[in-house]
Amino acid sequence: MILTEGHGQLAEVGYARFSARELAKRIGYSVGTLYNVFGSLDQLMLAINGVTLDGWRSYLQTRLLAAPPEDRLKTAISAYFEYAILNRHAWTAIYDFRLPEGVEAPDSYARKVEAIFDIVIVEIAAVLRPDRRDRAPALARSLLASVHGHCFFTINATFALLGEADPLGAAYARVSEAIEACNR
Repeated sequence: MILTEGHGQLAEVGYARFSARELAKRIGYSVGTLYNVFGSLDQLMLAINGVTLDGWRSYLQTRLLAAPPEDRLKTAISAYFEYAILNRHAWTAIYDFRLPEGVEAPDSYARKVEAIFDIVIVEIAAVLRPDRRDRAPALARSLLASVHGHCFFTINATFALLGEADPLGAAYARVSEAIEACNR
């Protein structure tokens, strides 16, 4: 109940306006109860962001299962944009929230991030030459950063200011160029 309502509030108002006090009020608990259950606001945010990550992974898997093999990487890029646009506030909260310096995310959270990343690695490896597939993890990190940048610039309207009419097409092009270069 806490995570469902917390995720709903985050999706509604975004990270900057998220309030544990408001969450507690919505579910009829005291804010102290939230801290007793999660230990801190940081742990509560990790749990809520974990819900977003689970939803993102599920969305990505569903989209990929429906895609023809030759379109899976392009589908993964489209799914990245789609999920971010459909879940703007919750998606951006993953990147807006930061743990204090020196505090690492728990393994359970890291596994949720890795689960999405692992899907991307598989899709990139599938389009690499067999003798280049060992490069998939490093390439996936770079390509994910590129797609993320294109997506984020789309969401915050930076691409509109820069005159980019097709950010998704530009993301496809950058990924294709990188894959092509790696396969040479």
